[in-house]
Amino acid sequence: LPGQFVSFEIERPGSRMPATRPYSIASSPTKRDAVDLVLNYVKGGPGSEYLFGLREGDRTSFKGPTGTFILRDGPRDLLFVATGTGIAPIRSMLWSLAESSSTRTITLFWGLRSEPDLYYQDELNCLRERLPGFSFVTTLSQPANEWQGTSGYVTPLVERHVTSVANLEAFLCGNGGMIRDVRDVLRSRGLCPIRVEQYYR
Repeated sequence: LPGQFVSFEIERPGSRMPATRPYSIASSPTKRDAVDLVLNYVKGGPGSEYLFGLREGDRTSFKGPTGTFILRDGPRDLLFVATGTGIAPIRSMLWSLAESSSTRTITLFWGLRSEPDLYYQDELNCLRERLPGFSFVTTLSQPANEWQGTSGYVTPLVERHVTSVANLEAFLCGNGGMIRDVRDVLRSRGLCPIRVEQYYR
């Protein structure tokens, strides 16, 4: 289902217990021949070192898909807020919406650090053509002086652009600070379903 994840069990030298590392599926559920993951390299991280060490043809295994951070059919407008690789499950949801020719109003606010972190921008523009109700803003918290796009964090974007939650369903994925702040903003506007997938504290 769009939004679910898979888990790798990774052997750790000197430990009897493997490390379990979940990764959200970034590809559409209709893509049956492969699973796309979005990986952020963390030096010394068991998951990063293992997955970045794999080469074409290597064998690996994972459990899943599983998870309850999933997109369901419904009438509500959709708000997606992501930081970093938190875009992964949201990408899966957006492709699912495009493939079903959804007419829902869909807004994405995605926060990254700087220009080298930018990816999926052309793809998001393509999805905007396929989804008439879709708009997105990618904002950089530490852009270079030449950056012409939106700067800052995602929370102020939510504060400025979300004035009512009466017909809204929100999906928040990324760091814990962003999730807490955005959830507080949305709750200050009223009651609506808020789905959360926290990647790191």
